[in-house]
Amino acid sequence: MKYGYQRQVHLSFEVVDEKIRETLKSNGFGVITEIDVKKTMREKLDEPFKKYKILGACNPPIAHQALTMESEIGLLLPCNVVIWENEDKSTTVSAIDAKKMLSITGLEGLDEMASHVNNLLKKSVDSV
Repeated sequence: MKYGYQRQVHLSFEVVDEKIRETLKSNGFGVITEIDVKKTMREKLDEPFKKYKILGACNPPIAHQALTMESEIGLLLPCNVVIWENEDKSTTVSAIDAKKMLSITGLEGLDEMASHVNNLLKKSVDSV
C-alpha cells in the first residue's frame, strides 16, 4: 500500500538524514519531532533493528491554517518523513501523502492545502 511518496537513493543513511533535513528546511518545514526506531527497539525491547528514523516535519504557516480550520486536525500533524537503510546500504526516504491522510476529515478547503504540502514534500524528497 502506498502511504506517501518515496525514493531510494544510493547514499548512506547518515547523508540522507542530513540532506532531507536541509531540503525540508529549504521548503519551509522544520523537524519538530524525531524517533530513532533502531535505538528505541534496542532500549525498549532489546531487539535489533535496521537504521530507521521517523521525522515529524512541520510547515508553521500551513499548520496554522489547518489548525484554524479544525482543532482536531492536530491528530494528523505533523507530516511524517521516514528514512531507512536497505540491505544493500542504500537508503529509502519517504514522505506522507498529505492528501490521502487529510481526506479522512471530509473538510472542504483541505484538498488544495494538502496538494500544496505534497508538492513541497515531494520537492524535498527529490532534492536528496
